[in-house]
Amino acid sequence: MLTKRNRIGLWTATLLTGLVGIVNLLSAVTPNLPSRTEFLEQFIPFDIRAGGHFFAAITGFILLTLAANLLRRKRIAWLLTVGLLIVSILSHLVKGLDYEESLLSGILLVQLLLMHSLFTAKSDRPSVAQGIRVLVGALLFTLAYGTVGFFLLDRQYTVNFDLPEALLQTLAMFFTADNAGLEPTTRFGQYFADSIYLVGVVITGYSLFMLLRPVLSRSPALLQERQRAREIVEQYGRSSLARFTLFEDKVYYFSPSGRSAIAYVPKGRGAIALGDPIGPPEDREETIFSFRQFCERNDWYPAFYQTLPDDLELYQSLGFSVVKIGEEAIVDLHTFNLKGKANQNLRNYTNRLTKAGYQVKFYPPPISDRLLRELRMVSDEWLQSMHGAEKKFSLGWFDEEYLRECEIATVEASDERITAFANVVSEYQINDITIDLMRHRDPVEPGTMDFLFISMFQHYKDLGYDGFNLGLSALSGMGEMQNAPRLEKGLNYLYEHLNRFYNFKSLHTYKEKFHPRWEPRYLVYPGLAALPDVVIALIRADSGDRLFDYLKPGS
Repeated sequence: MLTKRNRIGLWTATLLTGLVGIVNLLSAVTPNLPSRTEFLEQFIPFDIRAGGHFFAAITGFILLTLAANLLRRKRIAWLLTVGLLIVSILSHLVKGLDYEESLLSGILLVQLLLMHSLFTAKSDRPSVAQGIRVLVGALLFTLAYGTVGFFLLDRQYTVNFDLPEALLQTLAMFFTADNAGLEPTTRFGQYFADSIYLVGVVITGYSLFMLLRPVLSRSPALLQERQRAREIVEQYGRSSLARFTLFEDKVYYFSPSGRSAIAYVPKGRGAIALGDPIGPPEDREETIFSFRQFCERNDWYPAFYQTLPDDLELYQSLGFSVVKIGEEAIVDLHTFNLKGKANQNLRNYTNRLTKAGYQVKFYPPPISDRLLRELRMVSDEWLQSMHGAEKKFSLGWFDEEYLRECEIATVEASDERITAFANVVSEYQINDITIDLMRHRDPVEPGTMDFLFISMFQHYKDLGYDGFNLGLSALSGMGEMQNAPRLEKGLNYLYEHLNRFYNFKSLHTYKEKFHPRWEPRYLVYPGLAALPDVVIALIRADSGDRLFDYLKPGS
């Protein structure tokens, strides 16, 4: 754990890095003092002095992008910042003997060198989110560089720019062939106008590299890890989430013994594991403990989403907090039937749709391209009607490679047109089947999904499965006990009062009609201080980090 002194030091270094970045920008667009320039002219050619301005601008931009990573104790960020500060010091001295700016960079350099032992965290995995943020920052920085420069550079041009005119002139540099008639009156004025293009090209090139880095960094090692994880999951997977841990959005942590794996998604400050560690029970404690240490080294908050109740005491003994987040509905296929008054509506839907010529068909893998194209149309129609987008992390999404290897159940009209479908996955070490995607056309015949579920229950019952997992009912069964934690009671309030927006209760009621048993699921997290970062990371993982989320800090 960091001491108060260390935390203050990190915040100071971060703020000072941002300040140096801004100072470098302003210094790069400010003319040198004449007396100092006259002295330098005797020793250093103009092109080299002008280059000092250019490097001051570039180092300023990169320092601004690195500041947040210093706060997170990233080792590479520290190394880059140290190197850039040396360049910054030399640039200021070369361009105009600006010892004031050099001194500021020097103070920060000394502070970072003295704090070197704190910067131990590994770099986050390259992400598109990071690339987009840097690209947006690059465009804004280039715009600020030109605008501030034209505003401050009096007597370098035939026009003295105010701020709006400086902004328009900067935009004209990129969008007009004659640069809106810009006429420099000095050699430095011409240099600055040309430097806008050079700064823009260098910074944008750096940003595009950051954007493409997730693709460029893919290596066979990751494929090997995925295969290693698959072997562990197939041998020890015992929950409905086991199959989803093998999706491409996950990365893996392997226990010191090598026998257990944790599938997680790093987002910002959160490293969200899907379910419990997978491996032999005797390896569980060491796996959780070492994963927490691993996350601490990377400045992440570890969390486990949708854990089973089996190891709650173990998590708590290791310093984690636990909150119930809902219940999973599991239909007992041995006892399920349509008898009794309570199931009359289900029988009516089944009989009516059957008489109307509807039938449920099951397609074993591999699924044909023709069928996948039909399913795609149904899926797209459903997504459009829901005004939503694909979820990820704890669910599958419409990925042809994934669906091709699943069994597909369809509801088909008399003309063989598919009106609804679902895919199912088997659970590895327990004899249950789990539903994943459930999609239908809009509109659809009333009772279609009931008809599909009942048919699937009977089908998998005949195949000898024990249970059919309908998935998580978020926030259900929470805070109902007198001694429930305050956080659970707060989530129960959301469950009771936000149904009109999120449909929590309606989903629970729909599943309840199939008379499942309800099994609790939990979120395991480090503590209340970490909870906001954990929740944000979980939302981002679940949403697939769509474009709006890319601009959020810490990705």
